[in-house]
Amino acid sequence: MTFWRAQERARQAGGELLLRIEDLDRDRCRPEFTAAIFEDLQWFGLTWQEGPDVGGAFGPYVQSERRAFYLEAWEKLRADGFIYPCHCSRRDVLAAAGAPHSESDEPLYPGTCRSRAHEAATATIPAGVNWRFRVPDGEQLQFTDGLLGEQKGVAGELFGDFLVWRKDDVPSYQLAVTVDDAAMSITEVVRGADLLISAFRQLLLYRALGLAAPAFSHTPLVTDAAGRRLAKRDAALSLRALRAAGASPGELRAQHLLLRHRGVHLRE
Repeated sequence: MTFWRAQERARQAGGELLLRIEDLDRDRCRPEFTAAIFEDLQWFGLTWQEGPDVGGAFGPYVQSERRAFYLEAWEKLRADGFIYPCHCSRRDVLAAAGAPHSESDEPLYPGTCRSRAHEAATATIPAGVNWRFRVPDGEQLQFTDGLLGEQKGVAGELFGDFLVWRKDDVPSYQLAVTVDDAAMSITEVVRGADLLISAFRQLLLYRALGLAAPAFSHTPLVTDAAGRRLAKRDAALSLRALRAAGASPGELRAQHLLLRHRGVHLRE
C-alpha cells in the first residue's frame, strides 16, 4: 500500500499527492495495465491531484510521453562528462570478478568501459549502446530517510557506475524518475525499502543536473515465513487479487493499520 502511505504523508505535510505512470518498459507496459491501476486505486478510495504537466496536458504524468525531457538530461550529462558509453551486457557484469549483488539491487559494475569516456564527446544520440554514470569513488553520501532515519553509503562500494540509458534506446529508471520528480516539484518520494540504494544514485543525478533533491521515505517490506520479501510475483497479495477475493477497502485499511502497529508494512 505504498501509494496509500504516500497519501498519508502528503496529508500530514499539507501537500498534494501526485500520480505518475512509469511505462517505459515496452514489454511489460500495456494500456490495459494502466487502466487497471486507475481502477484499483480509485476503488480503494485514493485520489490524487490533477494538474498541468510540463508539456501542457492535464492529468497524471506519463513517462512514455516525456522522452524529450529525458533526452535533454542525457545530453547535459554527456556534455558535462558525467556519463560514458558501455558495451558490457548484464551477463558480462555478472561474470566479472568482484561484482557481488543482492536480490534487490543490481550487480556492482567493475568499471570495464570507463576507459571509453572519450567516446562520449562525439555521440549525438544515446541509442545503440548502454550509458553509465561514473560515480565519485570513495565519496561518502548520506541523507535522512523520513521513515528509516539516517542513511549512509560510499559511492563505488555500496553501488557502482549505474545505467542512465539502455542500448535499446530507453532511459533508465534512475534518470527518468529524477527528471520527473524535479519537473513535478516533488518534495518527498515515498516508496518501498527495496529502492533505498537508488536514493544515493538519484542524489548524484540531481547534483549533476543542477536540480533540487526531494526528501525520501522508504517503507519496510513485508516478508514471508522464511524472511523472503514478497514482490509482484506474489500475486495473491496484490490489490487486484485481494479485491477479486472479496476484500473491501475498509477491511484492507484495517489490516494495513494492524500490521503497521506490529511493525510490518504491506507494499503495493
